[in-house]
This record gives sequence, structure tokens and C-alpha cells, in this order.
Amino acid sequence: MSPRRVSAIGALLTAIGPVSMSIYTPAMPEIVRAFDTTEAAVKMTLTLYFGGFACAQLIAGPLSDALGRRPVTFLFMAIYFAASLVALWAPGVGVLMAARLAQGIGAAGGVIIARAVVRDLFSGEESSKILNVIGIILSAGPAIAPTLGGLLLTGFGWRSIFATMAGIGLMVIGVTAVFMRETVRGPRRGPRLGAIARTYLEILREPRFLTATTVIAGALGALYAQATFLPFILMHRVGLTPAEFGLGMLMQSGSYFAASLVARPLMARVGAERLVGPGVLCCAAGGLGLTLLLFWEPSFARVMGPVAISAFGIGFVMPAMMTAAMAPFPKAGGAAASMMGFIQMGSGLVAGSLGAMMGDPVLAMGTVIPAMGLICCLAYLAHRRRLRAEGPPLARR
Repeated sequence: MSPRRVSAIGALLTAIGPVSMSIYTPAMPEIVRAFDTTEAAVKMTLTLYFGGFACAQLIAGPLSDALGRRPVTFLFMAIYFAASLVALWAPGVGVLMAARLAQGIGAAGGVIIARAVVRDLFSGEESSKILNVIGIILSAGPAIAPTLGGLLLTGFGWRSIFATMAGIGLMVIGVTAVFMRETVRGPRRGPRLGAIARTYLEILREPRFLTATTVIAGALGALYAQATFLPFILMHRVGLTPAEFGLGMLMQSGSYFAASLVARPLMARVGAERLVGPGVLCCAAGGLGLTLLLFWEPSFARVMGPVAISAFGIGFVMPAMMTAAMAPFPKAGGAAASMMGFIQMGSGLVAGSLGAMMGDPVLAMGTVIPAMGLICCLAYLAHRRRLRAEGPPLARR
């Protein structure tokens, strides 16, 4: 497959996860009222989505290494489609929780297959460029999704959001059937638990993987954790309507989109690795800005300004760090992508759960997100020390 086709298919497969998260967030306060339940119960639907998304990645990668990328994509997208239909007709919050868990499991296959396909076909700076293109296309989905969710909620009610998700699932299945080619070479063999466990142990013993993945976990995990806080801060404390909330989230996604556009020509001039440092500084600065919420009453600018700065930094961090994390594993790209996804989503799950335990979303936003920025900085310092000791992974490739 050509780089252009891989970029387009990879972006679609990757986008289904964050789109399914962000299109749903404007409806969370409305679902509290519709089911006459608590905010904690509805937040749990998002937490379970994160949990399913994180844990299923550990299965999706090895399955795709053993059985092929296409069959596993069909399997996980079928789970996603069926779960969307269950959520559409959910009679209560308990069924909705189960459906969101299954949706997370299904969506996990998309992001893993996308990264594994890139690793199958490309390496080094070429891989970083493909991942950057995926990021540019990907950012359009989460940018539009909250706005679309708010409009669907206002015009047709919250169940229309899940009908839209079901349609997205069918579209991904169709694109996979028509345009995606198998990229795993060699004979197929069933997955073996012992071999999978040994592969994961090998991955976790690789320092280059650990440092690069922890940088991603601190940066992207903060973004995922924010999704559990922002609807209640911006709609309950700041007073935005669901449609205004959706439009306001364009500051986050638009900032990431702008960073991806800026990063592309810079990677050609200075290399992807050199963009990570400025990106980490942006993540740290955004987190530091959110600490002001502990002292000032939240407003749209005080919340979304730092969020936009962090999102810009993530656009610089992701291409090089994903390439660096997966570079040592040419024969286990699916497993490496799985473990990387599990760690980054798991960090968002843990951070979001800690924030939920605090009760006050403003307090959580002002403490948990800055802590994630600190983790990102410390991991990057460890990554730089590793590079000085061994040489850049891209140069080794």
C-alpha cells in the first residue's frame, strides 16, 4: 500500500477511538437526567470505555501478528458496531456501562492495527512522516466530534449519538474490506499464550520503549483524563450549553491540528526527534497553567487556554516517540503497539479515576493534569539520557 493510502486508512482506524470518546462527552450531563442517576455513574461509562480500550489492546496486537491485520480489524469493528447498537437502545445506565465497555474493546483494534501497519511497511523518518500525516487527518475527527455530538444532542437527543457511532463502525468495516491489504508476511499461526507473554516481557525490558512510551503516556494520558473533567467544568461551572461546549473543544483539537501541520515541514528540516523537547515544554506549560484553577474561578479562557497549549505540544511529541518506541521490534509490531497503547490509555484511566475520586472536577483538573505533565518531562529527560548513551534510535535504524 502507498504512504497516502496507509495514512488515510490509519487515520480512520485510529480516529474511531477518540471520536467515540469525544462525541459522547456533551451528552454526559443529559444522560444523568435521562436515567435519573448520578454524575459518578455516568462518569463510570467513560471510565469503563477507557478500561476496555486499554486492556483490549493487549489482545488485539498479538492477534493481528498471528492471524493478520485484516481479520482482526473485522473482528474488533464488529464488536464496536454491535456495542453501539446496544448503547443506542440501552434501558438504563447499567446496560449503557456494559455497552461502553464493549465499545472500548472494539475501538482498541483500530488504533493497534493502524500503528502495526505503519510499522510493517515503514521505518525511521519515513515512519514518523506517515504518523504525522495520520495525526493531521486524525485531528479533524476529534475536532468535529464534540461539536457534532452537541448538535446531535440538541436536535435529536442523546441516543442519536450512538446511532452515529454505529454508522461509523459500518463505514470502517467497508473501508477495510475495499481498500486495506494484508501487511503481515509469512504463514499464519494461532496465538500462543506463552509466546505472547514472552514477547511482552521482552518489550517491557527494552529501555528505549519504556522511556518513549512514558513520554506519550504523560502527554496523551492527560488529554484522555481531561475528557472526564471538562464537560462538568465547562457546562456546570462555566455555564456553556452542549453545543457551545462542542464548539469550545475546537480549541483543543484545533491546536493539535495546527501543531501537526507545523511539524510536518519542520521534520523534513531538523528531524522528528528534535521537535519532542519543545513539545514536552508545551505540555508542561499547559499543565502549569491549569494549576491556576486552584486559586481562580474557572472561566473558558482559564480552562481551555492551557488545554490548547498542551494539545499543541502533543502534536510535536507523538510522531517521534511512537516511532522510537516501536523501532526495536520489527517482528512484533502489533505487540509493541498493543503495549504502548495499553500504557498510554491506562495512564489516562488511572488519572481520570483519581480525579473522579476527588469529587470536584476543578480540583482534579488543577492537580492531576499538571502531575501528568511532570511525568512527561521526567520521562523525556530519561529518554534523552538514553539517546546520549546509545545514539538516537532513528540513526540506528
